Amino acid sequence: MPVRPAPAHALASLDDAALAACVARDDHAAFEALMRRHNGRLFRVARAILKNETEAEDALQDAYLDGYRHMADFRGGAQLTTWLTRIVINQALMRLRRRRRDRVVVPLREPPGTERGDAPDPEVADAALESPPAVVLRDELRRLLERRIDDLPVAFRTVFVMRDVEDMSVQETADCLAIPASTVRTRLFRARALLREALARDLDAATVAVFDFAGERCDRIVAGALARVRALSPGTQPFTEESS
Repeated sequence: MPVRPAPAHALASLDDAALAACVARDDHAAFEALMRRHNGRLFRVARAILKNETEAEDALQDAYLDGYRHMADFRGGAQLTTWLTRIVINQALMRLRRRRRDRVVVPLREPPGTERGDAPDPEVADAALESPPAVVLRDELRRLLERRIDDLPVAFRTVFVMRDVEDMSVQETADCLAIPASTVRTRLFRARALLREALARDLDAATVAVFDFAGERCDRIVAGALARVRALSPGTQPFTEESS
């Protein structure tokens, strides 16, 4: 039977271990607080594996239900986020295996000196100060990047999202995926290389058509120039194929 929930402001001040203890006592409000706290990361991990937002949502809900049922088994040997991430990964992989009927192995990170460091967050830009064309361009670039991430093999894609999107540490990523830290580094290095190659090809293809000139633009410039030339010489007849 669910216990009487704690006030929302009290739950917000609790750390993960304390929230987990409340959830283990069937505190639904604590469970809601826990889900809202970790929803973003866990969804992105599921989405990275499944490449489908609807399936990722379903996998995450199944994982939460599994976590709720076994919350009393959580002993704090690992971070709660790591524990939950493992459950989400298992749920997503089960769905992937059912979908593809293939054996899928997930894992990945990169050598020292290639960490994200203190790079500025691309989301820091104030959208209110951006012009509509700039907002549209940024959205297009984001969608392009998402498509290229989706094109990565699942093992590379999953670790790329965990490390570079969620900024999880090498060790936490390795713990979640049950692989060596060295494997995380190697696979992330490969994922980044594949992503750079794909984006470079996109850039090369786009460069061919940059500042597109054909069509209406060309006709408009020609017509405008001819009109000005004729204005300089009012007696000149328009040039046509017949007059040539």
